[in-house]
Amino acid sequence: MKNIRNFCIIAHIDHGKSTLADRLLEKTNTIKITQGQMLDDMDLEQERGITIKSHAIQMEYDYRPLPTSPRKEELAPGKYILNLIDTPGHVDFSYEVSRSIAACEGALLVVDATQGVQAQTISNLYMAIDHDLEIVPVINKIDMPNAMPEEVADEIVDLIGCDPDDILYASGKTGEGVDDILRAVVERIPHPVGDEQAPLQALIFDSVFNSYRGIIAYFKIVNGIMRPGEKVRFINTKKEYLAEEVGTLRMDMVPKKELRTGDVGYIVTGIKNAVEVKVGDTITSVNNPTDQAIQGFQEVKPMVFAGIYPIETEDYENLRTSLEKLQLNDASLTFQHESSAALGFGFRCGFLGLLHMEIVQERLDREFNMDVITTVPNVSYMVYDKHGGAEEVHNPSGMPDPTLIEHVEEPYIRATVITTANYIGPIMTLCLGKRAELIKQDFIAGNRVEIEYLMPLGEIVIDFYDKLKSVSRGYASFDYHPAGFRPSKLVKLDILLNGESVDALSTLTHVDNAVTLGRRMCERLKELLPRQQFDIAIQAAIGGKIVARETVKQVRKDVLAKCYGGDVSRKRKLLEKQKRGKKRMKQIGNVSVPQKAFLAVLKLDDD
Repeated sequence: MKNIRNFCIIAHIDHGKSTLADRLLEKTNTIKITQGQMLDDMDLEQERGITIKSHAIQMEYDYRPLPTSPRKEELAPGKYILNLIDTPGHVDFSYEVSRSIAACEGALLVVDATQGVQAQTISNLYMAIDHDLEIVPVINKIDMPNAMPEEVADEIVDLIGCDPDDILYASGKTGEGVDDILRAVVERIPHPVGDEQAPLQALIFDSVFNSYRGIIAYFKIVNGIMRPGEKVRFINTKKEYLAEEVGTLRMDMVPKKELRTGDVGYIVTGIKNAVEVKVGDTITSVNNPTDQAIQGFQEVKPMVFAGIYPIETEDYENLRTSLEKLQLNDASLTFQHESSAALGFGFRCGFLGLLHMEIVQERLDREFNMDVITTVPNVSYMVYDKHGGAEEVHNPSGMPDPTLIEHVEEPYIRATVITTANYIGPIMTLCLGKRAELIKQDFIAGNRVEIEYLMPLGEIVIDFYDKLKSVSRGYASFDYHPAGFRPSKLVKLDILLNGESVDALSTLTHVDNAVTLGRRMCERLKELLPRQQFDIAIQAAIGGKIVARETVKQVRKDVLAKCYGGDVSRKRKLLEKQKRGKKRMKQIGNVSVPQKAFLAVLKLDDD
């Protein structure tokens, strides 16, 4: 156990942690030198240049102390096993980070030498400190021409109060400083502690689905020993299985005769049902069970909700299976059955943010060939009725009748924006336009400023992040934490097509924005809906009151083309006949709404 080190890499998005992780793997001869990312092996990750999933991998490092190294009595030269978990940096994937942190004793805090400390760096750092992890600060990208290592070092010292000499300097691109990082991991990060003689306790921190072997769970052993062939129990689900195979995670899975306390590995039990493996569950032995589960990681509640419906109704069961398999890979995705008058049967899914929603849609398409329609994203609201009852509503169509509602509360967040002083004005204008309240404003170092706001989550769900990047020219970073519910004047805005409400286009909005939003939605839908053989009336309504209207004009055949000359009554007769046909068609015709119309409100401000 003294020769094991479990650590993760935490950083803001695009600070080079995955590239640095690849250099660590090359230096320890875990992989051969290659082109492209090794740990970010998903197509989407490589295309977008972001980490979506945590990746666990084991390395063997031959430790040789330097004469200047802080010598510890028990730190002998030789082989050390390093279990690395590379984590995502985007705020939408903070759940992955919380699980990785629960399986580690230390963390490399990677900061970009060209950008300095960003909002998500601070957020992930606090998460690691809450779990008592040993922090090793690393300044990456020192080879860049615009690197500012001295200024960034000052920011890190202010942030974590470390000695400036403790900060390591490296470049994931050239490999400079990688040896120092590996040495620091062995010297500074403590080894795992636990009792090998105690009953087995292993924390599940991830799982994947394999078509041939079923569900494979990744875990860290906190106490005890696990061997293949023995019966194990998952404490949360109370199910028992035979451990067919256990082993460690290299670039491929490597079977082992046993895994001991402190090891990170995988278990194959042949589980086929996705709901039987819960991330955060504890594995124990049937013969010598433990009486308590491990308290390991923080539960993360979904922040954004949207309906996902199959385009073809018969694909409903396939969509359910696809979502269950996806949930194994991404435990922060939640879903439950719902039906819509416009779209049929589907699922109301909970996501951690808009990027998370986009990634889930892409993965459904690429990995499972599912063609889906996604409704307008929204957040959950607390609705209090006049009898004193309270109900959490995730979907505008689930709102009770307005006459029964006492008041509605919406979720608020505590948002942190870090930027340079030049962009304070535009950022404040943007935030105040989103009903934000300024809490505090602090200068960090040089001309960098940290601004904190209290703002409604519903205002940032759609386009806030993109706009923030635009007004700050990419220099602002953003992070947020839930801050409870607060009463708000919200109304349900319905969209009617020829008098029929389209529930998938309904949205909850603040009373001050409702009329403007309704008008803009009608205008955008007029552009998007294809013309029919009859007029389509597009209306925005709040309760029984119509607040905006647009009309998509019908496609008309020129029935008078064959009338040249003759009495006017002949022309009138033909026009009357056409009018009767159009009226009958309107009664039996229905309006098909294209997928892009459901996302129309996302792009309303691009005009």
